[in-house]
Amino acid sequence: MRIQPCGCPVQRCAGVESREGHQPKGEDTLIFFINVIDNMMQRPISRWSPTLGVCHMTENTIAVFTARSPQRIVEEGGSQAWVLNPLRAKQCTWLVCTQNQHNPDHAFSDATEPHGSAFLVGKISGIVQEDGPDVTRWKIAISEFARVAIPDLWKGWRNPVRYTSLEELGINVEGLEFEALKSGPTTVETHAPRPRLDFPKGLTIAAARAGLAATLGVSPDAIDITIRA
Repeated sequence: MRIQPCGCPVQRCAGVESREGHQPKGEDTLIFFINVIDNMMQRPISRWSPTLGVCHMTENTIAVFTARSPQRIVEEGGSQAWVLNPLRAKQCTWLVCTQNQHNPDHAFSDATEPHGSAFLVGKISGIVQEDGPDVTRWKIAISEFARVAIPDLWKGWRNPVRYTSLEELGINVEGLEFEALKSGPTTVETHAPRPRLDFPKGLTIAAARAGLAATLGVSPDAIDITIRA
C-alpha cells in the first residue's frame, strides 16, 4: 500500500484514486471529481492520478447480458435492442455476449446457455438504430464471431450494457476461431443521427428519461427528473 505525503494510504477502485479517511481539498478535490465524472460517463479517455500522472484505460469492449441465444444473435447479425450511448459504443471493437436465463418474457427469450456465462465474442461492424417508435434502442452489429464458454463471467452488474476490455474479462482473442457472418446487417450506422425533435403531443417524463439514459449510457431507472412549478 502506497502512502501519500499527507500520510493517508491510497487504494485503487474502478480507476479512481481514493484515500481512506482523507477528505480531498484544493487540487485533490478537482482531480477527485474529474475521475468520478470519467467513471460515470465510462468514456475511453485518459484518467489523471496525482501520483502517476496520466493513466490510459482502454475500454474497447461492450459486454451485454442478453436473453437471446447465440443462434439468434448470429442470424440477426448482432445483439439488440439496447439503450446505450451510440457515440461511446462506436469506439468499441469487440462485443461479448453473456447469457440471461431469468428473463420473464419467454416469448422474447430463447436463451440456451448457462446463466451468467459468456458464450460469444463478436467483432463490431457498426451501431444500428432500431426501426419503429423507440428510437432510443440500438443494435450492436457484428461482422465476425467466435463461440466461447466462460462460466460466471457476468458479475451481476446493474446495467445490462457494460463498457470494459477483453483483458478485464480475461478473454484472449488470439486463441479464438472466428467465423464470418453469412449475411451481414442490411444497414450499418456508425454515427448517431440527429435526435428527433418532433413531439406533437409534448415531451413526456418517460421519453426524457429514456433520451438522457441513451445519451449517458445508463439505465433509465438511474435518471431522476425534478420539476419545480
